[in-house]
Amino acid sequence: MIRILVSEQVGKLLTRRAAQMASAEETVRPILEAVRKRGDKAVVEYARKFDGLSGPLRLANVDLVSAYKAIDPKLKAALKTAAANVREFAAIQLPKPQTISPAPGIKLSQIVRPLDCVAAYIPSGRYPLPSTLLMTVIPAQVANVPLICAASPKPDPAILGAAGLLKVSHFYQMGGAHAIAAFAYGTATVPRADRIVGPGSIWVAAAKKILAGETGIDFVAGPTEILIIANEGNPVHLAADMLAQAEHDVEASAILLTRDESLAKAVAAELDRQLETLPTAPVARKAIQKNSAIILVRNGEEAVSLSNRFAPEHLSLHDPKLLPGIRHAGSVFVGPMSPEAAGDYASGPNHVLPTSGVARFRGGLSAADYVKVISVQQLSQAGLKHLAPAITTLARAEGLEAHARSVEVRTNGR
Repeated sequence: MIRILVSEQVGKLLTRRAAQMASAEETVRPILEAVRKRGDKAVVEYARKFDGLSGPLRLANVDLVSAYKAIDPKLKAALKTAAANVREFAAIQLPKPQTISPAPGIKLSQIVRPLDCVAAYIPSGRYPLPSTLLMTVIPAQVANVPLICAASPKPDPAILGAAGLLKVSHFYQMGGAHAIAAFAYGTATVPRADRIVGPGSIWVAAAKKILAGETGIDFVAGPTEILIIANEGNPVHLAADMLAQAEHDVEASAILLTRDESLAKAVAAELDRQLETLPTAPVARKAIQKNSAIILVRNGEEAVSLSNRFAPEHLSLHDPKLLPGIRHAGSVFVGPMSPEAAGDYASGPNHVLPTSGVARFRGGLSAADYVKVISVQQLSQAGLKHLAPAITTLARAEGLEAHARSVEVRTNGR
């Protein structure tokens, strides 16, 4: 069922097909404008139409606490384990305040300040994702953001329970483009967010793309993807890893790079076998048939080159020696006992990751996305005098005389 190709046949496989983003943008623009003009009234109308909202737009904190108390003890334990690891990893990602003095009388520093308000979008369509609530809210808590909001259409008990565990103060039952617009513009009920984070449908992605600049966003996410580089290993494990990604969405992609043709054939057969008993097989099968492949490469160097060209969201490296050559990836899973699902749920690094090649220029969501690094400069007269020749020369080279004079009036004793 899955294609087995040689590297010369890759062609457009490693070039993402253009998502129907232009069409989605045209669809969501009237929704964004309606929310901008009519605020809560428009948000509630769309939430009732698209999300099936029947209760309040914002849930009371007591409802979230009750939801947490009601969930299964095993789920409580799993949420706590995952939350602890996500929190510990997020803490190492925060930029630190620092001060330097490059010359006497010149004190330079950076201060770190959290954003005032952030919004986390939590998908709850085909697969409700309480893990995404952990991944988007906990880094904001680590960054000391004072107002943390979350939104989810039709949130299930697990999502509400996770919100209760984390004591989310502002939780909204809304989704889609109208939720993004509400956070971007602010309404009487929904605060305006400085940054909106979290994955979602193409409508969510289109709204985030349009509103970037009106508010901050993490990135515009496309279909999920995994690329595996393995020249040996258990075909059962490799097929399971590919299907774990494929079951997300019919547009998902799972690619295996290997130089072992017998392994390629064994994995292909194992994919067919596992699909027979997989509850999510209808989705996974389409993703495997449409967007996935096993590619035979000449060597590890070619595999790394293809991987860097693809810049995958998830990269599974069975050989740790290849890691130094990796330049572009959202998150890397090293060794045969490091399945991507570990990162999805409980190991600690964030699972909100760049797709569609965005890993060429940024990594996954981190605590650093929730803060601003502000530069601070403090000069004494001696320090300014030390820099004056460079400042005035550069200012006049640019034709900005007042800049130069603003220094000279201080250093010439006037």
